[in-house]
Amino acid sequence: MKNLFKILALLVLSNSVFSQEKQQDSTKIQTLDEVLVNAVRVNADSPITHSNVTKEALEKRNLGQDLPILLNFLPSVVTTSDAGSGVGYTGIRVRGVSAQSTNVTVNGIPYNDAESLGTFWVDLPDFASSVESLQLQRGVGTSTNGSGAFGASINILTDAISEKANAEISNSFGSYNTRKHNVKFSTGTLNNHFEIAGRLSQINSDGYIDRATSDLKSYFLQASYVDGNTLIKALAFGGYERTYQSWNGLEDLNLLKNHRTFNTAGMYTDENGNTQFYKNEVDDYKQDHYQLHWNERYNNNWSTNLGLNYTYGRGYFEQYKEDEDFADYDLAELVIGGQTVNTTDLVRRRWLDNDFYVVNANVNYKDEALNFTFGTSFSHYIGDHYGEIIWARYASNSEPGDRYYNGEGNKKDVSMFAKATYRLNDKLSLYGDLQMRFVNYKTTGLTSDRVNMLIDEQYNFFNPKAGINYKFNSENSLYMSYARANREPNRDDFENNPTIKPEQLNDFELGWRHNTNTFKLNANVYYMLYNEQLVLSGAIDDVGNPIRSNSGESYRLGLELDAAVQLSKQFAIQPNVTISSNKNKSTISQIDGDLVDFGKTNISFSPELVAANALVFQPKHSLQLSFLSKYVGEQFMGNTDSEASKLDSYFVNDFNITYEIKPNSIFKSIVLSGLINNIFGVKYVSNGYYYTYDDTWSNPNQVTTIEGAGYYPQATTNFLLGATLKF
Repeated sequence: MKNLFKILALLVLSNSVFSQEKQQDSTKIQTLDEVLVNAVRVNADSPITHSNVTKEALEKRNLGQDLPILLNFLPSVVTTSDAGSGVGYTGIRVRGVSAQSTNVTVNGIPYNDAESLGTFWVDLPDFASSVESLQLQRGVGTSTNGSGAFGASINILTDAISEKANAEISNSFGSYNTRKHNVKFSTGTLNNHFEIAGRLSQINSDGYIDRATSDLKSYFLQASYVDGNTLIKALAFGGYERTYQSWNGLEDLNLLKNHRTFNTAGMYTDENGNTQFYKNEVDDYKQDHYQLHWNERYNNNWSTNLGLNYTYGRGYFEQYKEDEDFADYDLAELVIGGQTVNTTDLVRRRWLDNDFYVVNANVNYKDEALNFTFGTSFSHYIGDHYGEIIWARYASNSEPGDRYYNGEGNKKDVSMFAKATYRLNDKLSLYGDLQMRFVNYKTTGLTSDRVNMLIDEQYNFFNPKAGINYKFNSENSLYMSYARANREPNRDDFENNPTIKPEQLNDFELGWRHNTNTFKLNANVYYMLYNEQLVLSGAIDDVGNPIRSNSGESYRLGLELDAAVQLSKQFAIQPNVTISSNKNKSTISQIDGDLVDFGKTNISFSPELVAANALVFQPKHSLQLSFLSKYVGEQFMGNTDSEASKLDSYFVNDFNITYEIKPNSIFKSIVLSGLINNIFGVKYVSNGYYYTYDDTWSNPNQVTTIEGAGYYPQATTNFLLGATLKF
C-alpha cells in the first residue's frame, strides 16, 4: 500500500508537468476552498442547511481551547469538556446527535476514526491555528468522503497559500495554569510558484478537574506549488497528547455539590489503608497525517482534484487496577506460604496502533447553468488492539512484553458519488446527489475483556439526495431538500451487541434565507426520521466510551433560527435558537425483572431548546468587545425519561475582547486578546452518563433495578489572555 502511494505521487508530479505544457490558461485559478473542499462543501444558494466559519472568527477566541469549544455558539451545537475547561478531551453534539454520527473531513480527507467513528480533537491540539475556514452542515448534508454524516458534518480547509512572507508568535495564559505557545511562518510565494509554511504549538493545562492535566504538542507543515492552472499541496501535520484521565465523572451527588472538582481516576488504597492516586493514570497518544493534493484546471469548465492521505496513530492509556483476577489476564494461580493467590494489584496499558490510507478523486464541470461533480473515495484502515501488564504485585507466570489480549480491526470503505446543481433560470435551481458506499469490516482476536471478537460484515448503502432553491429576489430565497443516509455500527457497538444493526435516516429540510447589508436571517424546519437509530443509551464503558443501542423508529423535528443584525456602525447582535422535539416512538426496557413499555420517550442527550447570542460592540476597527451567551435546556441521559437521568438546563455567559495595535516598525501588528468564560460563575454540568443494574442481593426472591448517574462538572469563572506578534 505504501508503494502504491509513492507511485501515485510520482504520477501526480509527472502529470502536472505535462498539463502545464499543454495548458497555460491565464484565467485566475480556483480558490483553495474550491480546490480542496469543492467536493464536500456547498455554496450559499444550495438547499443544504449550513454555517460557515472564517479564520478571522476563530482567531478571536483561539487561546488554547479545542476546536469544538470554539464552535459552541453555532446553531444547534452543544459542547462539553472532560477536564471542565475546554482543554484536553472535548466533545460536540449537533441537533442532539453524538460525535460518532458527525462526519469530519480535513481538506476532503476523512478524519473520523474508522473503527470508533469518533473524532478525537485532543490528537490535533491547536489545530484551529491552521484552519483557513470550515463549514458545519446540519442534517445529512451533501455527499462526503468517509463515514456518512448522520446529523452533521464539519468540513475543514487548512491554511491558504500566502503571497507574502510572514511570521507570528503567539502566547497565552490563564486559569488552571493554562498556557499556549505557538510560532507560525510562511515564505510567501517564491519565484511566483512555491510556498512553504508551518506551525509549532504547545499547550499545557492543569484542568479544572483535579489532576486533569494536559500536555499537548502539535505541528503543521505544508509545501505548495502553483502555476497557472496547477496547484499541488503537500502537508504533514499531527500531534502528541498526554492527558491525565478524567472520564469517570462524579457519581456522588454530595461530591458534585461540595467538591465538584474531585477526580476518581487513579484512586486506589495502599497497604496501610490510605487513599492514594496513581500518578500515571494517563492517556498517551501520537498521530501523524500526511496529505498530498493536486488540482488541475483544464479550461474554464473542467477541473480535477486528487487527494492522497496516510495517517499513523499509536498510543496507550495506563491504569492502576486493584484486586484483578488472574484469569482476566491469562495468569496462572500462585501458591505462596500454602495459600492460593489468584488476584493482584497491577498497572496495565491498553494500546492502539493503526494505519489509515485514503485516495480521493473528483472531476468537476461548471458553466453558467450547470455545476456537476463526480467523485470517488477509497480508504483502508488497519488497527491493532493489545494490552500489556507493566507492573504487578504478583506477576505470576507473566514475562516482560507479554500481551494479555491481542486483536485487529480491518476496514475498507469505497464510495462513489455524483452531484449536480442546475440553474433553470435566474430564480430556480435544482440539486441532485447520488452516493453508493460499500463498507467491509473484519475483526480478529480478543477484546480487552479477553472475549473472541470475530466480525465479518459487508454493508452496501445507497444515499440519494435532492433539493430545490427558489430565489424570490436578491434578498430572499426558499429551499427544500430530502436526503437519505445510512451508517454502519462501530467497534464498541459490536462489542456490546454482536447483532447490532446499521442505522438509516431520512432527512427533510425546509428553509428561508433573507440577506441584506444590515439584517440576515436563516430559518429552517427539519424532520429527521430514523430507522434503528444508534442512540446513546446513557451508559459508558470502562474507558468512558458511550454505549449505543438501536432504538427502532425515532425522529427529530425542529425549528432553527439564526440571524445577524447590524444595529449601528458599532453594535451588532447575532442570535440563534433551536426548538425541537426528539422522540423514540417506542421504548422497552427491563425494570425490576420485567419488560416495561415506556411508549414514546425523549431521545437521550437531546435538549428541546438550545440558544446562543453574541452582542458585539466595535467602537473602532482595531477594537472589538463581544458578550457571548449560551442556553441549553434540560435533557435526559437515558431513553426512559427517568428523573435520575435528567441533566438540568444551564445558561452561561462569556466575554471576549480583541485589540490590534499596528506599530510603525518591527511588527506588522500586535493583537491582544482576552476571554472570560462563565463570567457569572454558574455551577453547571454539560454532560454525564446514566446506568441501571439489577440488584439480587438485597432480596433473592425479587429483582430490583438500581439506577445511577455520573456527571461532568464544567469550570466556573475562568480566564485566558493572549498576545500575538505578527511580522
